[in-house]
Amino acid sequence: MTQRSSWKSINTCTQVGLAMAALLSAPVAWAQSADPKEWQLNMGRGVTQTARMAYEAHMVALWVCVVIGALVFSAMGYAMFKFRKSKGAVAAQFSHNTTAEVLWTVIPVLVLIAMAWPATAKLIAMYDTRESEMTVKVTGYQWMWKYEYLGQGVEFTSRLARESDRIRQSGERPTAASQPHYLLDVDNRLVLPVNTKIRFVITADDVIHAWWVPALGWKQDAIPGIVNEAWTNIEQQGVYRGQCAELCGKDHGFMPIVVEALPKADFQRWLASRRRASGTAPGAAPAAPAAAPTPASAPAAPAGDAAPAVPAQAATPTAAL
Repeated sequence: MTQRSSWKSINTCTQVGLAMAALLSAPVAWAQSADPKEWQLNMGRGVTQTARMAYEAHMVALWVCVVIGALVFSAMGYAMFKFRKSKGAVAAQFSHNTTAEVLWTVIPVLVLIAMAWPATAKLIAMYDTRESEMTVKVTGYQWMWKYEYLGQGVEFTSRLARESDRIRQSGERPTAASQPHYLLDVDNRLVLPVNTKIRFVITADDVIHAWWVPALGWKQDAIPGIVNEAWTNIEQQGVYRGQCAELCGKDHGFMPIVVEALPKADFQRWLASRRRASGTAPGAAPAAPAAAPTPASAPAAPAGDAAPAVPAQAATPTAAL
């Protein structure tokens, strides 16, 4: 081999090594981002303790699978090469091996226990809503979300932003440069404070929905007649996007979620401004009872058609959440 070819081989190996290093480090780097990226190869770390716990459990399971896969394929490769027919190998004549059977039963059981123990502790922590500092009620509708800051006198609906709605119905083909958050932006963001344990009570008014923001690290079904609970504690200021994750009808794909996390002082100012706008005080109910929101795409009734009168009903007390 000449000196030139040797240097060429070394250079090729170096390039391959750098490419492999970039490939292996890319998922780790991308995982730092709260929002998913194009060609992302790994799940994100998120911005909450819950998201980190899910990421850690995922990585443990991944590396356990990698080790098991490497051992299995190495054993297969060794057996196929060592005992190949061309070498004159003769198959062993036995039906079972008690030692091997015990080992390949006991070892997987121990591995599963080692994985299940911390995973169970994480699941228990994920559903522990005690000691929450505030509560937000989320109600799913076709095809929007309603948010109520319980005890704060603030509530509003959040639906697909008008520009995204216009583009999707116009037949235009938006680009990432012109519409970086196409179909992932809303008219009213859910604003939350950072470093605050927030309890969510989640339900639906019509069909099953699911409230999901990947950066928060959890997804919770919104089911009519059932109230599910979850909690979050956002550690970083920012804007985090999600979607309805349960097929709920023709506009299921147009139910984005946008959470904006602010410092506590900024959140209190935002909350005060919303109260002033709605004319309510902390702990008071909104000025007028909010009826079920009507989707923006619902056709209006003809001017000449009057709605039939609805007989009055006695008010029914609502159980405290």
